[in-house]
Amino acid sequence: MRTIRRLRADEAEPASLLPGPPSPRAPLSRGNKLFLVGFFLGLAILVVGNLVHVPFAIMSPGPTMNTLGTVPGQSDGSTLISVEGLPTYETKGELNFTTVSVLGGPGFPVDAFDVLWAWIDPSKDVLPVDQVFDPNASQERIAEENAVQMEGSQEEATAVALRALGKPVTTHIEIGQVLDESPAKNTLRVGDRIVRVGDTTVTTAESIRTALQKVRPGEPIEMEVTRAGKPVVADVTTMAGSGGKTALGVILRLDHDFPATVRINAGDVGGPSAGLMFALGIYDKLTPGPLTNGRDIAGTGTIDEQGRVGPIGGIRQKMAGARSGGSEYFLAPADNCPEVVGNIPSGLEVFAVSSFKDATNAVEGIASGRTSSLPRC
Repeated sequence: MRTIRRLRADEAEPASLLPGPPSPRAPLSRGNKLFLVGFFLGLAILVVGNLVHVPFAIMSPGPTMNTLGTVPGQSDGSTLISVEGLPTYETKGELNFTTVSVLGGPGFPVDAFDVLWAWIDPSKDVLPVDQVFDPNASQERIAEENAVQMEGSQEEATAVALRALGKPVTTHIEIGQVLDESPAKNTLRVGDRIVRVGDTTVTTAESIRTALQKVRPGEPIEMEVTRAGKPVVADVTTMAGSGGKTALGVILRLDHDFPATVRINAGDVGGPSAGLMFALGIYDKLTPGPLTNGRDIAGTGTIDEQGRVGPIGGIRQKMAGARSGGSEYFLAPADNCPEVVGNIPSGLEVFAVSSFKDATNAVEGIASGRTSSLPRC
């Protein structure tokens, strides 16, 4: 028998049957509050850090390319260096030129976090962008200048290698590029071979610069050039160049009369610093027997008409790139030795060279396993 209990109006219903008010939430602890503040602050810094561009350039190790091998990324198996008109010989081993990847500058700005990570990474350098790029140069102009420098390094490397083999080479200095701001842009043309500036017969690029200082910036100077095989004489208006010196507003390059056709396909790489390794690659292909004896050798350095090896930028990154690419030996310009010391990657032997002759001696010493007498940094 069930007992039914009736409730009076003034009698409360048991609490278990009422919905009641919601239970209050526990307040955030101090630790949770600090975590949330830190999270949102970090998120804000992350967003700002990725949006704010900073005036720095970041130099990182780039890939290496074997001057004795094929062109990377091309499926047709075409060689990086090819020669027609002279007998070539089989090579083996590697003579790698090294590269530096540069972030920053016109068209490629970096943000605050790029710079932060680069500061942490010992293989990278962070420099004020004005130390790496001309602050007045556009992205297009920098690309053009790099291409002209690369072409010039290939010309000089070919000349040095052929002369080392006793082949005749005639050198000419010509206009590689006329800058948009140059007052000579309506007078000089790309490809003009410079014969005379004022009363100075041109033999080197330096002789042109010296002759120009005989007039003040903005004044005209008589020049003789060879254009399409014909002589042209004209008064050329000058301009103020670097340091207020008199300039033409052009980029010069070397052109040569070679006894053979040498083609170098370095892809999109620009600048002059592969000149030494190009010269070694050409020399190896034109001499009997492999120069390296199968060794993996990398290096860097500009090279001029006299076979002198000049300093380059990014030597730390190039050594790091060479080692990560598998090279055990590295040729460094002697003028870069202060930067080399203390920064040589483990497993890499570095030899200092000042000339093409130094470089061939170093490669031959490495090939034969006799390196104790070779100069090092």
